[in-house]
Amino acid sequence: MKIALFGAGSAQFGYGTLGDIFQSSVLRGAEIALMDINAETLAMVHRTAEKHIADRGLDFTVTATTNRKEALKGADFVIISIEVGDRFALWDVDWKIPLQFGVPQVYGENGGPGGIFHALRIIPPIMAICDDVMEICPEATVFNYSNPMTAITTTVLRKHPQLKFVGLCHEIASLERYLPPILGTELSNIQYRAAGLNHFSVLLEASYKDSGKDAYPDVLAKAPSFFEREPGFSEVWDYTRRTGEIPETEGATERWKMDIEESFRPWSDRTLFRRIMETYNLLPITTDSHLGEYIAWAQDASDHKGILDFYDFYRHALGNRNWSEISEEMHERVVPIMDGIVSDSGYEESAVNILNKGAIPDFPNDVAVEVPAIVRGKGLEAVRFDQYPKGFGALIRNYAGVYDILADAVLSGSRDLVLQAVLACPVVHRFEGMGDMVDTMLDAQRQWVGYIR
Repeated sequence: MKIALFGAGSAQFGYGTLGDIFQSSVLRGAEIALMDINAETLAMVHRTAEKHIADRGLDFTVTATTNRKEALKGADFVIISIEVGDRFALWDVDWKIPLQFGVPQVYGENGGPGGIFHALRIIPPIMAICDDVMEICPEATVFNYSNPMTAITTTVLRKHPQLKFVGLCHEIASLERYLPPILGTELSNIQYRAAGLNHFSVLLEASYKDSGKDAYPDVLAKAPSFFEREPGFSEVWDYTRRTGEIPETEGATERWKMDIEESFRPWSDRTLFRRIMETYNLLPITTDSHLGEYIAWAQDASDHKGILDFYDFYRHALGNRNWSEISEEMHERVVPIMDGIVSDSGYEESAVNILNKGAIPDFPNDVAVEVPAIVRGKGLEAVRFDQYPKGFGALIRNYAGVYDILADAVLSGSRDLVLQAVLACPVVHRFEGMGDMVDTMLDAQRQWVGYIR
């Protein structure tokens, strides 16, 4: 078996994913091909991996290459986690240029005009990998961790509908952190399902395994007070900027680690989250307010200080984390899925991004959704939600057209379709100046979006 990791020169992704793979008994004996365009960082991860294997006598081999096609030869699984350019510098451009043209955004990383331009930059290199997969190892399953997840998945599968392409995101893990304390029981006693779009999803079902009782009434009754008690990013970040220390309260030393990959993430936007719960009687799964990137009225209902503090915190944490060794704790969802495919296990994975194909009714079949799926040897089978809540369903449908037009814009290189995607976006409330905004963004990012004409 061969597993190719694209973006492996990133210590965060490379070390974390390698650590997960090394814990799998099902994948034992596999060759892991590390690929990155940065030869220096790639060599560092390769050396660390070889030492880790030798020190522990593990039954894996690790190779490294900067040649994309070489990494794909004989691959059974391909895992992608890449970014183009300076992530935060370009994120700033995505956020600020639309603001100057009168389009306020929540983050602007995945939704809004900023999310559109993020997609225009990152889809071409991911598509190039997938083009090679179809030529070299067409039966391989490809997993993608890069954002904007829905735009990437929709566009890749529009060009390559036969490709086994799956988007994976960490957001679903918020339910694993919060449902047990909300319901006062262990995670192992909770059965739950969520569905929607990536970063735009809600809890749909919850029950207690021991009694079979519906747990959703308890979630709605107890969640508001629970989240009011939880510390927010503003509280943590304000204190840390003043003192240089993590706040000391009961449990804080363990819970408020300045490491975004740990199990606790402070609350960044209580207000929008609360509005969704109050209005739709549904619990959103995201705790960092990415959901606000897709909703027209989110500017009215968001905690903007919390959002800015989260952005500063996230930037600080990524910039200051020293990844120097391979973790021996499981971090990613991809390894259980690969195990399930190899063993034909039939287990239910809680969140994957795949084309809708009827999983959520009244939603375009050729746009990606985030739903649970049954993992089998032949691939992933989406769980269907025939009674998807109409109110929240209307919100996600409002954004579906953006992804539909955006996919065609990328595949055709059409500037006119980029503008149409912007004008279809629910967070854009004006027409005048939008053409100039698109051209300004294209000029500012010409290095990555020069194919758009």
